Amino acid sequence: MSVLSLSEVEELSWQMLRSSGASRLQAGSTARSIRDAEAEGIRTIGLSYLPTYCDHVACGKVDGAAIPTVARPRAGAVVVDAAHGFCHPAFEAGLEPLVTSAGECGIAIMAIEHSYSAGVLGWFVERLARRGMVAMMFANSSSLMAPAGGTRPFFGTNPIAWSAPRAQGAPVVADLSSSAVAWVKVNAAAQAGESIPLGWALDVDGQPTTDARAALAGSMAPAAGHKGSALALLVDVMSGGVAGSNFSFEASGFAGTEGGPPDVGQVILAIDPTATMGDGFIDRLEVEFTALAAEPGARLPGDQRLANRTSSAQSGVTVPEDLMAVLTEYARSGSPHQRGAS
Repeated sequence: MSVLSLSEVEELSWQMLRSSGASRLQAGSTARSIRDAEAEGIRTIGLSYLPTYCDHVACGKVDGAAIPTVARPRAGAVVVDAAHGFCHPAFEAGLEPLVTSAGECGIAIMAIEHSYSAGVLGWFVERLARRGMVAMMFANSSSLMAPAGGTRPFFGTNPIAWSAPRAQGAPVVADLSSSAVAWVKVNAAAQAGESIPLGWALDVDGQPTTDARAALAGSMAPAAGHKGSALALLVDVMSGGVAGSNFSFEASGFAGTEGGPPDVGQVILAIDPTATMGDGFIDRLEVEFTALAAEPGARLPGDQRLANRTSSAQSGVTVPEDLMAVLTEYARSGSPHQRGAS
């Protein structure tokens, strides 16, 4: 096992992206998001998934030279064209206009169009909560999940996240997929030759399966049946409709290098609670958070991620040698799909 500090994770991620053709702008915030995913213990959307990001830059699914553009068509609306680049630099381009709009109007929306996978949605909403906002985010993805009663992929795993500030310490963050679990967990089980719990996924015939490889050939199962389907549809309404991008069934796959840019979208809502409650909002919210944390066996959303952050900051993160070898080769030579650096 190799042990990397968080700064080393960021530097390695930066080198991998740059070697695969991403510009400084595209590589910077994306590398920071990988660092933060690793800090929180989310390896499946951290270093394990980073080679896919690099492959997608190299093959053209992601435009490694993209420059996001920002428009503010109305007082409470910010539109960012990601230009088929990564979602993270697009979000950062629109962050200050979004905060300004929310402060002026009480609530504001950011629509990111012509975008790519957002990775960990908590990364985005927490940054708004640290600015005193209550935030929500919707992000669609390519088809991986059958609708309730269906047998083949139609929706993406279409996650939703929200965050709210606290009087002391880190904001509360919840980040959940519309599927029973995130696809990357099933993919990780398949690569490890492990089975998956019943209820996570369906095989090609639409039957529940514990075989991870059969699940990858079939589809993810929606969380709580029709409830998960309804949430996935809401995410598509927001990301494909409000953000004017592809719906899940129209987007090219996030796995593999086939097809062009997925052209998906993200929508972020930022609410300034002082517009309705004044400065008493934080204290009022703390009543709820404190009461919930006091319930036997209960914990606040994101508590485990915060604990992982503390541990990672002190001790670094461990990386298996086989994965480390792959990452090092990408950092040295770029993606094997490399078509020339931007």
